[in-house]
Amino acid sequence: MTAIAPVDPKLGFIGIGSMGRPIARRLLQAGYKVMVYNRDRRKAEALAGSGATVAGSIAELATTADVILSCLANDEAVRSVYIGPAAVFARVQPGSVIIEMSTVRPETSRELYKVGAARDVSVLDVPISGSTPAAEQGMLTLLGGGDKEIFHAAEPIFRAIARQYFYLGSSGSGTTMKLVVNTLLGVGMQAIAEAIAFGQRAGLSRDRLLDVLAHTAVIAPAHLGKLMKAASNDYSPQFAMRLMNKDFRLILETAAGFQIPMPVTAAAFQINAIEAASNNEEDFSAVIRGMENLARLNSANGKPLRNPTPGNQSLGK
Repeated sequence: MTAIAPVDPKLGFIGIGSMGRPIARRLLQAGYKVMVYNRDRRKAEALAGSGATVAGSIAELATTADVILSCLANDEAVRSVYIGPAAVFARVQPGSVIIEMSTVRPETSRELYKVGAARDVSVLDVPISGSTPAAEQGMLTLLGGGDKEIFHAAEPIFRAIARQYFYLGSSGSGTTMKLVVNTLLGVGMQAIAEAIAFGQRAGLSRDRLLDVLAHTAVIAPAHLGKLMKAASNDYSPQFAMRLMNKDFRLILETAAGFQIPMPVTAAAFQINAIEAASNNEEDFSAVIRGMENLARLNSANGKPLRNPTPGNQSLGK
């Protein structure tokens, strides 16, 4: 049985992106020794000033770390990091633990678990729920799958980066739960965008509409900050459109495998895909602006871009 050293484990972190960077920094601030690797070495080197050691290769990190964490863009990136002659599983030491935090297909999580088990390496799938600010503040939610004992042994690491963490079950359970969570995240954002466009076109002040919505119980905490930024048309990325687009694809592909119809999710995905085609690095909440454009509204003041048709005028009465 693999385990995590109770005192001073050496951590390796792969993927120093918008989420990986603040997570790795919090681990350093918690006193862990952290070796970091990123394909773009400059991103890894930016953490050297915080005390991180920069690995020259995945092989160097894999042979050094007791616990390897990774936060990567998609399934392809995860498989390239872990599987192959120069990848993690080719060099990782028996008895090590892997905490894979990317949002990927549950099948990918289970594949890594099986490959790890054959090498006496425990693999947990522990995807992240939360935005970049939550990562910076250590307020993430973690969703775990894999061996229960190893998950509990990793709790000191989780406490350094998250407000709460949940064990869901066997391998793939964490990534499955992340897809469930992001179904509500994406579909909810689309519903909010439609409601905002509807309210404006029916004659409500955009500023007042957004302010009142923010004070209602129907707006989830994850969407509240999006409303505040939308008020000033700020769609700077906290969770990029391309990532929500990718997650919609994973959700629908996974649902199709179980023959589960998800018509509302499929419709939300289509609008998301339209926005991602031209604004994929903006925040996924930019669907608000997209729906305003479809409703022929000026998002700067909520006024119609042209005179509404008689049918639309009746909505304001």
